[in-house]
Amino acid sequence: MSATDLDWGWAHDYENISGEVAICGVGESDHSKASGRTTSDIVGQAVERALEDAGLEPTDVDGLMYIPMAEQMDVAAFHEYFGTSHDMWESKGGGGMTHGAAAPYAASQALRDGQASVILNTFGVAWATQRSQMTGGPGESHAQELFKQNLEIPMGWFPQPVYFATVARRHMFEFSTTQQQLGSIAVAQRRNANHTPAAVMHEKTLTMEQYLAAPTIVAPFRKEDCCLISDGGGAYLMTSAERAKDMRQQVVEVAGVGLGNSHTGTHWAQQSPFTSTPQVFAAPVAFDMAGITHADVDLYTCYDPFTIHTLMQLEDSGFCKKGEGGAFVEGDCLHFDSGKLPTNTHGGLLSHAYVLGIAHVVEVVRQLRGQAAAQVPDAEIGIYGGYTGPQAATLILRKAR
Repeated sequence: MSATDLDWGWAHDYENISGEVAICGVGESDHSKASGRTTSDIVGQAVERALEDAGLEPTDVDGLMYIPMAEQMDVAAFHEYFGTSHDMWESKGGGGMTHGAAAPYAASQALRDGQASVILNTFGVAWATQRSQMTGGPGESHAQELFKQNLEIPMGWFPQPVYFATVARRHMFEFSTTQQQLGSIAVAQRRNANHTPAAVMHEKTLTMEQYLAAPTIVAPFRKEDCCLISDGGGAYLMTSAERAKDMRQQVVEVAGVGLGNSHTGTHWAQQSPFTSTPQVFAAPVAFDMAGITHADVDLYTCYDPFTIHTLMQLEDSGFCKKGEGGAFVEGDCLHFDSGKLPTNTHGGLLSHAYVLGIAHVVEVVRQLRGQAAAQVPDAEIGIYGGYTGPQAATLILRKAR
């Protein structure tokens, strides 16, 4: 893209924190379809498993990051769940999506200033259960926005599959992207999930023939182009890289973080570069901070509510030129054992669980430790690309030596 093309957004001015923060514990809840569990139960299970993974007690955690959505684990909920009462540093800039990638930057400041020594970031949803009761889910949250209520919904441009199918159509028009290329993403992530016992779609295989034979939901999307709706969640614990050396697990350190915004607010319809994401602003900052090139990356994960998002973020993060994402994802490129660019190696939002990206960070950490189910051989550098539409973040993690 030219400088003129990039006038639609900006990158946040992050100072270099490379090597300061380590992720010392990770955990996931059970991921499922409608289970009857509450969000509080789900998040609590994920945190328990992260603490066990790190070899820590609840009283060791003195910092907490979350997003202020219903039933997320704030400080009061943490104390109620674990029966604790100690002082904790608190930030509402955590959770999943973009925040799952950017949270280590805020954590680095708290660790540096002595406000906390072990910081928890967590997120969970019970959207599958709520959907079975005809409430909750991403559609409901989007429908509460006044812009969508008054201008998009009356015109039929709702919910998410409809307007992101429009983005996919535009990408096809501009760059000759094909249905089979979108299918390559869905097939790859399903195969990765088939090797991941914790994935919701672990036992359901998907071939290209099956993908192409599936009915269209909203052109060009088939069902397999769209994310799951799940019950589930995840958590990860952060501390200083120096302290992590004395803890239970292989040290996985934060090598780079970048955050980018578009000028569109929350409304994709107003974004002029319709087939781009703010990763064009976030990724260069993270790569520069980490001091790496794209050839150094062993695996990539990204927030993938639809196949087109994976394709666009691969382009916008610099793994291929804009418009060449379709050709890039063809064949086995994204498969965990391809030796090319294993992507969403647990299955992503399409086939693992729709827990808004928190499980992607957990997956990258496990890959770098050599503990993943669909293990990438000799993985040392992995990325999570967080995304919310008008905002994107890139988190680069590195196996410490």
